[in-house]
Amino acid sequence: MIIKTNISIIGAGLMGHGLAQVFAFAGHRVKVYDAHQIALDSLHDRIVVNLKSLGQDVNSSANIEVFSSLEDAVKDADFVFEAAPEKLEIKRAIFADLVKHAPKNAVLASNTSAMPITGIGENLPTNDRILGTHWWNPPFLVPLVEVVSPHFTDQVNVEKMMSLLSSVGKSPVHIKKDVVGFVGNRLQMALWREAIAIVEDGIADAETVDTVVKQSFGRRLAVLGPLENADLIGTDLTLDIHNTILKDLSRATEPSKYLKMLVADGRLGMKSGEGFKSWSKDQAQRLRNTLFDHLKNFK
Repeated sequence: MIIKTNISIIGAGLMGHGLAQVFAFAGHRVKVYDAHQIALDSLHDRIVVNLKSLGQDVNSSANIEVFSSLEDAVKDADFVFEAAPEKLEIKRAIFADLVKHAPKNAVLASNTSAMPITGIGENLPTNDRILGTHWWNPPFLVPLVEVVSPHFTDQVNVEKMMSLLSSVGKSPVHIKKDVVGFVGNRLQMALWREAIAIVEDGIADAETVDTVVKQSFGRRLAVLGPLENADLIGTDLTLDIHNTILKDLSRATEPSKYLKMLVADGRLGMKSGEGFKSWSKDQAQRLRNTLFDHLKNFK
């Protein structure tokens, strides 16, 4: 039996509507605030499209209400999830309002993908209830949520959040140090840095790099994490490999000059038709569809 909880979402965009969908489908009462009426007006339609594509009950979208007033959206909340743009000043302003208007026992979470939660909640009153919940896109298909607790967060609120997320089918993990990028994006960006460096150094082109990942270790990653793999082959062999290869990997602490050149030239990826590779609209849409189907059918 589901105990209905009052969930408030701040932001009706790409991530916000996905979070609303997850909680609404699980039977919770969801209130969504956005400063842009156009985002609120299209919210239900976007969620219904997703639910239909997943073969899920579209009537669950009726659990969602939209609000143009943040105060009204959060006044009865048990949990609040902020999914606003990745700008510190915006998030700080939102959380300053949340600690005023949300109930004092409400847990307040930021969905930032890389920004330390300390910078968002530092010196705000009642910040013992502020934490991070980094969801992955699309949130209704990717199970992981990184729950990040800075030094001021009460462990009780971490446990409340972990329990809520587990109850709606997510796979929450507790990130115990509030570092930039948390865990997932630190691992992902390390791979991307080396991938870009390989192309920049002329070792291989972008198509080859992506093929190597998808047709080799990428196939194992869903069932064999990197540290499980190290144990599988042996930590002694892992040490031998590291002694050979680590000194030759990229150690760049700034974005790649090649990446900067692509951006300066307007080669912004699928949105412009060219990035590391060239993309027609059909090619880009086919890849998006393939990714969606892969995640939807993933067991």
